[in-house]
Amino acid sequence: MSTFNHPDYAVPVTLPDGLSQDQLLGFHPFRSWISTLENSLSLQAQNRSHPFHQDPYVLRSVTVQSFDLFGGKRLGFLKLLAEVTNSAGEKLPGSIFLRGPSVAMLVILIPDDAPADTDERYVLLTVQPRIPAGSLEFVELPAGMVDEEGQFVGTAAMEIEEELGLKIPTSELKCLSEMADMSPKSDNGKIQDGNLPQAMYPSAGGCDEYIPIYMHERRVPRDTLSDWTGRLTGLREHGEKISLKLIKMQDLWREGARDAKSLAAVALWEGLRREGKL
Repeated sequence: MSTFNHPDYAVPVTLPDGLSQDQLLGFHPFRSWISTLENSLSLQAQNRSHPFHQDPYVLRSVTVQSFDLFGGKRLGFLKLLAEVTNSAGEKLPGSIFLRGPSVAMLVILIPDDAPADTDERYVLLTVQPRIPAGSLEFVELPAGMVDEEGQFVGTAAMEIEEELGLKIPTSELKCLSEMADMSPKSDNGKIQDGNLPQAMYPSAGGCDEYIPIYMHERRVPRDTLSDWTGRLTGLREHGEKISLKLIKMQDLWREGARDAKSLAAVALWEGLRREGKL
């Protein structure tokens, strides 16, 4: 094990054998997490109405307990302990699984002959193994990343393109999370969450992952939609790791009830529709 002081925050950071200072400081999820945390901690002193203003909490140290390398080289996951205490010795829970953000995609398909105010909508879900959940057929909203060229990419995106021929460019995306303007404000108008991203946190008690919810809506020929509805049932052929399932939008809350991305998408979509933003 080795220890160094963080160059920006003067916090001692302890590393396990096999992980270098350069690797850690070059890992974007770690840089983003510590920057966001330090910004949130700074709000205690700045805002007199902050509940911790009288005895603010401070990040005292970070201990990286373990790490996973992807492909034998690229840092992928971290497990760390952050010691956050105030002058009275009171602690805030700081056991963290660090993995960084992803995105979720609400893909809505509408028959091309449906009227403009139609409620006839269909949604794409994926069915795939999720070993951390103990499942080999987890039903969820497609997840992945938006790459540097503005394309929705990842295993789910590849399956959508292969099965349906749909590529989803950024010009045809709407970020429901940003449209919701979800940052709460205090009585004096200041944002309470500091610089937290506009996104859904599926497990904020133990993981840094945040997921912006995007929407892509497209009209398709009714015959094509009927063919997809009959074919995309979520059933997988022998050895197939991921498949698609097409369901009615009105059933998403039930079909995706185990998936935080699905429930967040339903809540955001319905709320934005009520406010006339969609």
